[in-house]
Amino acid sequence: MNFKYAMPTKIYFDEDAVLKNKEVFKNLGSKALIVTGRSSAKKNGSYNDVAKALSEVGIEHILFDEVEENPSLETIEKGSNVGKANNVDFVIGIGGGSPMDASKAIAIFIKNPKINIDNIFSQKQLESIPVAAVPTTSGTGSEVTQYSIVTSNKEKTKKNLGQFVFPTAAFLDSKYTFDLPYNITVNTAIDAFTHLVEGYLNSNSTYMSDIYGEKGLELFNFCFKKLIKKELDTEFRNKVMLASSLGGIQIAQTGTSLPHGMGYPLTYFKGLPHGLANGVLTIEYLKCFKDTTKLEKMLKALGLSNLEELETILKQLVNVDIQITDEEILEYSKSFVSNKNKLKNHPEEVTLEDIIRIYTKSLKK
Repeated sequence: MNFKYAMPTKIYFDEDAVLKNKEVFKNLGSKALIVTGRSSAKKNGSYNDVAKALSEVGIEHILFDEVEENPSLETIEKGSNVGKANNVDFVIGIGGGSPMDASKAIAIFIKNPKINIDNIFSQKQLESIPVAAVPTTSGTGSEVTQYSIVTSNKEKTKKNLGQFVFPTAAFLDSKYTFDLPYNITVNTAIDAFTHLVEGYLNSNSTYMSDIYGEKGLELFNFCFKKLIKKELDTEFRNKVMLASSLGGIQIAQTGTSLPHGMGYPLTYFKGLPHGLANGVLTIEYLKCFKDTTKLEKMLKALGLSNLEELETILKQLVNVDIQITDEEILEYSKSFVSNKNKLKNHPEEVTLEDIIRIYTKSLKK
């Protein structure tokens, strides 16, 4: 039994986690750059809690609230310039995956002034200033991963920054998710679910990573029922947030697999939300497995008897209607299989025909 395991992020999971653990910020630095989207962090109270916590422990902060969905390198460079101009020494990402991923990238850019949008992808591993994370959705698990997914407009795609930045601390408080609309709750939950699936059925999976995957999948047995019934109570919000973080811990060890890489062009070119892009591809991805031993174990953890039952669940939650041509599918498929790094996490050989088939059967009904 051989494996590597690293999870340096300290997790505080509690109601009022930020305020109850405000002393943690004193260990990160003396002046913070808070990175958020344009409005949600203010509306759900997370920004106010963080600002109050920082004030009570004597830490100044600067707010950068310009992160868009699927943050671009241009926005990251702009945020880092704000941080450098104000001499911040740590970053706090508040929001869904976009602000948290952006906060990690910004922390890299601040620590390394010679880095810019043109040379970041050619760099070896770089250090960053410390990062804290406050998730306000339950989907990406970015609060416990080292990944920073950014949009490269030059390459017309989303991609991993290629650096490893684990948040030092993550403050998980499901109250920030209470007012999320149903569609966003579903989209982000599906993202968390696909992390659990892809991390579990992964060539990098280990005994340790499987522990988190199986526990997260067990939680989704409950969460799916609540989502379908639209019973988004406090118990659901807590459990789906925990499942999201468990998925994050798992993919921090394994990475994701085919649906995530295949979903990026659907987000970039078709505007499909990230979670739905993954979710719409998931069933056909699962059907491509020749050895179904671990797939059956995954279904058992979900409390399901067969793949058809999971397909029925996802059809009730994942509603995608986009226009896509055979030519576009071929283009996306060729681009995907040309990068062998995108295929290596799948435990079986993958051909161009396999990828075309997954796209076609998922998107052209």
